[in-house]
Amino acid sequence: MSEKLPSNPTAAIIVIGNEILSGRTQDVNVKFLATRLGELGILLREVRMIPDIEATIIATVNALRAAFDQVFTTGGIGPTHDDITSASVAAAFGVPWEKHPETWARMERHYPPGEFNAARQRMATLPRGAVPIENAISIAPGFSIGNVHVMAGVPRIMQAMFESLAPRLPGGRPVRARAVHAKGLLEGRVAEGLAAIQARYPALDIGSYPYYRGDGGGVAIVAKGTDEAQAEAAIAEVSRLVAGLGHQPVAGEPPI
Repeated sequence: MSEKLPSNPTAAIIVIGNEILSGRTQDVNVKFLATRLGELGILLREVRMIPDIEATIIATVNALRAAFDQVFTTGGIGPTHDDITSASVAAAFGVPWEKHPETWARMERHYPPGEFNAARQRMATLPRGAVPIENAISIAPGFSIGNVHVMAGVPRIMQAMFESLAPRLPGGRPVRARAVHAKGLLEGRVAEGLAAIQARYPALDIGSYPYYRGDGGGVAIVAKGTDEAQAEAAIAEVSRLVAGLGHQPVAGEPPI
């Protein structure tokens, strides 16, 4: 985005997991996080997808936590041997990865005697100084350390963790979006006019997105930013541009 309002904090997402990079698992967490961060006024600036490799996790966490106000990771905090995110984040911060007494005791109470085994104990082992992120779905928490927030990869659990975390995140003015679409309109016909509108609204991100449906295609145009009035004014100009090209502008995104 081309936001010009420095009061809004920035963020990056690190998606961690070999299963994502191999194509076995499709990531859906980025869409959720991008939407919720925008609602909180946190501007998502970068997303990286990386493997379950300790050195890569350490380097990526350290690079992004220095570059952005908030960093969110998903994946790699379960009980198995390849769940190395928690220990790698501890290494990135240069602190021990150790038993978290409160989490350990809570999980020990949760499981029947003898079932809080070594694998589950890994989920009660956190970087020193980490603050647990609770969730309403499962007993094992995520955690925050510094400006890094480590969450599960399972979408339902990740979402529960984020909603628990959200009240403690410093935000800004929410990101607002306004859209218009036109059936049969080719993207190349609006390119010049959109460039002129973008120049008049430098604090907005104005994008055009072709779509294709069984009954034909068209283009959707979205104006997004933290100034709702500007977004509405810009999309009104877009609608006039579309109408001037002989097409009917329809408010909102095209139907799926």
